[in-house]
Amino acid sequence: MPKTESALVVLVPEAEPLVQPFRQRYDPSAALGVPAHITLLYPFIEPEEIGADALDAIAECFSGFAPIAFSLAEARRFPAETLYLAPAPDEPFRKLTMAIWDRFPETPPYGGAWRDIVPHLSVGRFANAEELERVADEFTRVARTALPIRAHASTAVLLVNTTGRWVIGTTFKLGT
Repeated sequence: MPKTESALVVLVPEAEPLVQPFRQRYDPSAALGVPAHITLLYPFIEPEEIGADALDAIAECFSGFAPIAFSLAEARRFPAETLYLAPAPDEPFRKLTMAIWDRFPETPPYGGAWRDIVPHLSVGRFANAEELERVADEFTRVARTALPIRAHASTAVLLVNTTGRWVIGTTFKLGT
């Protein structure tokens, strides 16, 4: 039986033309149906535990935030594991994460594995620093003419995985 899980994310379709070929090869979540995104909160509540009250609380939380105009202009790395694009500004994404975590304190970002919240759009995950370096160089060459990517987030989505593939469960509007 597949692991069931959920996540709250902001989809970034504007980034797909650049990142999709890399994500298909180097980001396991892409092969499971996850589009280009900036994670707000993962792991979130078990899908079977997400009822009307939780959905209402999420919608209410997100309604207090204005849509976000941002750009993706710089590729960065988490040491020896992840290549990502950094959104600018990143503070609105941090605030969204903190607000939803405040409503659901039992769901710390990334299970509490990291102290700092670093909003990012993953391009790939790697087993070692050499592979990360090689792909980062390739990505930098390809991205040279594609960056910056200007994007606009007016919604957040609940992604759910109950079958081994991720699907969009509910879409929430930012702002009222």
